[in-house]
Amino acid sequence: MASGSDRHVVLGIITSAHGICGEVKLKSFTEDPEAIAGYGPLATKAGGSLEIQSLKPSKNGFIARIKGVSDRNQAEALRGTELRVERDKLPEPGNEEFYYADLVGLNAETPDGQGYGKVTAVHDFGAGDLLEIQLTGTSKTELIAFTAETVPAIEIANGRIIVVPPVEDEEEDK
Repeated sequence: MASGSDRHVVLGIITSAHGICGEVKLKSFTEDPEAIAGYGPLATKAGGSLEIQSLKPSKNGFIARIKGVSDRNQAEALRGTELRVERDKLPEPGNEEFYYADLVGLNAETPDGQGYGKVTAVHDFGAGDLLEIQLTGTSKTELIAFTAETVPAIEIANGRIIVVPPVEDEEEDK
């Protein structure tokens, strides 16, 4: 998930505390899930940093020990904390690959070249990724399913994506 204009990429999230000794449950978004522990200290949205000391697989992710966290209260306070890294610390993506953070700020155009808006965020609410697009000339945003059908082209080098806007229901207009 990526949002805003910062150049950080979210690598994982702390979902809850685990046990009474300060361990946390962690969900990793990295291609190799265990690689999250190899990035060194990870930034938090609040401006701090956390370092993963140990990581062991569990049913829905990992059980992690975070440096300096030694009891359940400290672990509970970390619930929902996104673990981030600066975009430039990640390897360059391969051909036709990209990081979601690279989509934020791109112009969105319709297939016929009309301006549609600007990508402001990429969300994953569990049922599939969504692009949040601020529509041109308005403060209104719209969520678009991030699929090959609705986003047939991604041109990061050209600063744009092509989107097929949802068809409005004629009944809605009446």
